[in-house]
Amino acid sequence: MTADESELRELRSSVREFLEAKSPEEAVRKLMESEPRFDPAVWSQAADQLRLPGLAIPEEYGGDGFGLVELGVVLEEMGRALFCAPFFATVLLAAQALLASGDRDACARHLPGIAAGRTTATLAVAEDHGSWDPAMVSARAVPDGNGDGDNGWAVSGRKCFVVDGTTADLILVVARTVAGPTLFAVNRDATGLAAEPMQTLDATRAMARLTFDAAPATRVGAEGAGGRIMARVLDIASVGLAAEQAGGARRCLETSADYARVRHQFGRPIGSFQAVKHKCADMLVQVELAEASSREAARLADEDSPDFPVAAAVAHASCSRAYMVAAMENIQVHGGIGFTWEHPAHLYFRRAKSSQLLFGGPAVYHERLLDRLGI
Repeated sequence: MTADESELRELRSSVREFLEAKSPEEAVRKLMESEPRFDPAVWSQAADQLRLPGLAIPEEYGGDGFGLVELGVVLEEMGRALFCAPFFATVLLAAQALLASGDRDACARHLPGIAAGRTTATLAVAEDHGSWDPAMVSARAVPDGNGDGDNGWAVSGRKCFVVDGTTADLILVVARTVAGPTLFAVNRDATGLAAEPMQTLDATRAMARLTFDAAPATRVGAEGAGGRIMARVLDIASVGLAAEQAGGARRCLETSADYARVRHQFGRPIGSFQAVKHKCADMLVQVELAEASSREAARLADEDSPDFPVAAAVAHASCSRAYMVAAMENIQVHGGIGFTWEHPAHLYFRRAKSSQLLFGGPAVYHERLLDRLGI
């Protein structure tokens, strides 16, 4: 299912109105210091009133059957508002991993709860080294010997930088078996599972360190298929992250331009000075490029185009750069006040930097682009 332009505008307007009411700066700052780092009531409203968790989940699993284009609109608005919620981990990482696995039983078991907003989920891949490459995974999964087929596995190891890892009801874990990296599902209340929050640069996106000590697990997808699944998930998640980055970059541009119009120096608005004009112009170029690349990649994903993997890597690289440029220049345009804790500029800088590093940083995603290009 694909929405037309008028429907996309209506979706953007509805999501923005909701986030302006539910995720103002005051709410974001409060949630940054809380545990869980999101408001369950607001999450329920996003699911019940706007059906956001189920937007891009197929109708057969209780979703609305839309694609990455529509999801990108929602993520742009969430990035603009620094929305604190388990949306990225649940919808972009976990749900896409389930769909990429091709395991219809696992999808039927977990996706309806995700679509309804009753189940939050996450994907645990990176370990102490921070790499999302399945080949770097050292966590192990072995049959537990009870003869229960796919349900008879035990996962051991440690995962780091797990988004919303302390609160997710369902944890999808990439662990190594004799056949290679494989995807497993572990319930929050499983024995042998321990979670602790991590202190990171960006307090608006909760991260956790998970320890598995022979935790009971269910295999998802074919054994040894973790590499194939993660290749697809990283492409989809990179485009979703790019949309979020584009939304945040657009917000930095807007606040810089607004401030440049009202802040006076030497009897005139600072926006009339050439140096400030150049900063805002550079930001505009970066933001427009980010939006174009992320939206084009989303369109190619929905069309199942063979060019999508390259477009996904391009979007990830261009949007990461654009957000960093916009966040840094936003601080510069605001001058001294932009460096203070009380001003929101640093919140966007922190999100920009953490997003740039989320899937491995510039060296990794540039290498991924070269790989997609076959170079």
